[in-house]
Amino acid sequence: MSKAFTKESDSADDDDDPQLPPIPGGGKNYMTPQGYAALRGELLDLIDNERPKIVEVVHWAASNGDRSENGDYLYGKKRLREIDRRIRFLTKRMEIAEIANPSMHYGNDQIFFGATVTYADESGQERTVTITGIDEANSAAGEVSWISPIARTLLKAHCGDVLKLVMPGKVEEIEVLEVRYPAPQQD
Repeated sequence: MSKAFTKESDSADDDDDPQLPPIPGGGKNYMTPQGYAALRGELLDLIDNERPKIVEVVHWAASNGDRSENGDYLYGKKRLREIDRRIRFLTKRMEIAEIANPSMHYGNDQIFFGATVTYADESGQERTVTITGIDEANSAAGEVSWISPIARTLLKAHCGDVLKLVMPGKVEEIEVLEVRYPAPQQD
């Protein structure tokens, strides 16, 4: 029999090949209320302010005659396409948005969407990340998307847990030191 059709190993120890945790949820676009408000604000600004200004410039440039060498017209039409593309993108993202308010987990030590987590790596260096939506994550501000490897590793863990973070070419142990959520707002 050809070796191509034989099983290499029947052993159950697949721990030699670490895997990332599966992506949670199914096609949902989780967002914090602040992230949703920011996307909505950008969409309304494009529709109410920026697009009408560009339409006005294109209209004025078109009335000047020869459009083939008219920079205002050519740039304006290009910018209008970019704005329309962004409007379509934002509209679609907002339609599938699932707003999850992290303050409902206030006081909890388990990690869910919206948590701010402090963890220590093997060298003892502490890092703090906030798990946010795909469209609102900003790594410069310490925000990571809920589908990033670090967030997928942290989700559902508790304060004090030691986890295996799978990274390209290596696996590192991290320890969850602190879990925080924003306090609920009083109306």
